[in-house]
Amino acid sequence: MVSSNEILKATIAVVVDNEPGVLARVVGLFSGRGYNIDSLTVSEVDESAHLSRITIVTNGTAMIIEQIKAQLQRLVPIHRVSDLSADGLHIERELALVKVASTGEKRVEALRIADIFRAHAVDSTISSFVFEITGSIEKISAFVDLMRPLGLIDVSRTGVVAISRGPNAL
Repeated sequence: MVSSNEILKATIAVVVDNEPGVLARVVGLFSGRGYNIDSLTVSEVDESAHLSRITIVTNGTAMIIEQIKAQLQRLVPIHRVSDLSADGLHIERELALVKVASTGEKRVEALRIADIFRAHAVDSTISSFVFEITGSIEKISAFVDLMRPLGLIDVSRTGVVAISRGPNAL
């Protein structure tokens, strides 16, 4: 059972009209009420219907999460709001590009760790690599942490994308 003031992580998927200003209204709802967005991804999902999907990772008490969902439902032009965290099993993934500059043993170690994490070298020079890695937030964070002492110089993360499991759509 969840206590009333326990902080929960919520992954919320929102289907909206793909038109100017919609993202600003959604983000404005969060900032105007002091809610934090940990991750935000947006992409068109139905070109003919002009629909986009916004995936937001946020946190708060159960009451705050319910308030966020209710306030999102009232925004126009939002079609559907789903708390994937609360609705059951779902899959979350993130992609990151990780640049490491190293030589000698550190370079070999970076390649070894990348292999263990199933990261792919998408760019390679004499003194650096850019690795592409996909997985959970925790997996990517662990990979980045292991690359720090090996010459980590830059990281670009996409943010979380998520989808429910099973035959039902959002």
